[in-house]
Amino acid sequence: MRIRTHDIYLKAFGNNLRRIRKEQNFTMESLAFLSEIEYRQIGRIERGEINTTLLSVYRIAEVLHIDMYLLFCF
Repeated sequence: MRIRTHDIYLKAFGNNLRRIRKEQNFTMESLAFLSEIEYRQIGRIERGEINTTLLSVYRIAEVLHIDMYLLFCF
């Protein structure tokens, strides 16, 4: 099975989000609640299974008190 380039970016984004979330001692549940994004959606983003929306990235960054671009620094 060939890995597509965009899959690499989705996984890198998800891994970076997970790292930042854990550094700030957020659970997936608390991040989901505060960002008003479904808990399962956070999990899919972190696993790189979906290409999330900019609005979701914005909400997550707001909850984590970081600039959005930091979620893309991987």
